[in-house]
Amino acid sequence: MISTANRRRGVSPRWRRAAALAAVTIGLLAAGISCRSVSRSVVTLPNVPGAKYIGSKECEQCHEDITRGFRTADHARLIAEGPNALEAGCESCHGPGSLHSESGGEVKPPYSFTSGRPQRGSAGPRMAETPPRAVETVCFQCHGDVRGQFSLMFHHPVPEGRMSCIQCHPPHKGNAYAGGGSALLSQAEMCLQCHPAQRGPFPFEHEAMREGCSTCHAVHGSINAKQLTVRDSNLCLKCHFQQVKGGVILIGGSDHTVRLRQGACWSAGCHEAVHGSRVNPSLRF
Repeated sequence: MISTANRRRGVSPRWRRAAALAAVTIGLLAAGISCRSVSRSVVTLPNVPGAKYIGSKECEQCHEDITRGFRTADHARLIAEGPNALEAGCESCHGPGSLHSESGGEVKPPYSFTSGRPQRGSAGPRMAETPPRAVETVCFQCHGDVRGQFSLMFHHPVPEGRMSCIQCHPPHKGNAYAGGGSALLSQAEMCLQCHPAQRGPFPFEHEAMREGCSTCHAVHGSINAKQLTVRDSNLCLKCHFQQVKGGVILIGGSDHTVRLRQGACWSAGCHEAVHGSRVNPSLRF
């Protein structure tokens, strides 16, 4: 039977179910279209005199071993703008490859990152050696925000040439963030290759390590020492709930009113073993 309220409005339950089903269908279609629309990223590629872009398909003829895995890479989704858009994944980093292709590989791409015979410029042949920090120079053409982070006081030594972007961001296969996505433990494993002292295992672990190093550290650069995202105890208070009772600040059920005034949690003589402790459940050495 039709309810009194629906009868007054002239709406039947069958019509309401049909309308709800139509709304769900439209929502799913919109979600599918939105996901589809972000499967490719349009980039504006730099002009290199004397060379033109030919698309990633041409690279497969000689670099089959790389292009096979490159189909899964984040950079493979890059395309050039315009009605005749090309898959510009390879050339978005290596530059236009027409001269390289036409010469059968004798002429290197503008950004080859390997020794060889580069294309001739207006001032004569260029040096065959890769210039210092050439990889980072190319990366920064698109990732200007990261260049700014590396300009902060505390940063990984990429500008100094002691590290390279591709140590953490593999360009030719899979996710551009090594251990990215839901693989938090593998992300930490990448960091621990250079920071073995923080590896453990620790009988008393800091559970934040399960969430990944970037929970506390800015991976490219920071204004704070040790590349921390926050310089003081507010970093810890993002996870460790504080409660105020009768003018007393309680954290973990313990009175921290005076301790918080003595410095950061890890520098006030309390929780120095921030990555984990072998002797104390309160993360002390």
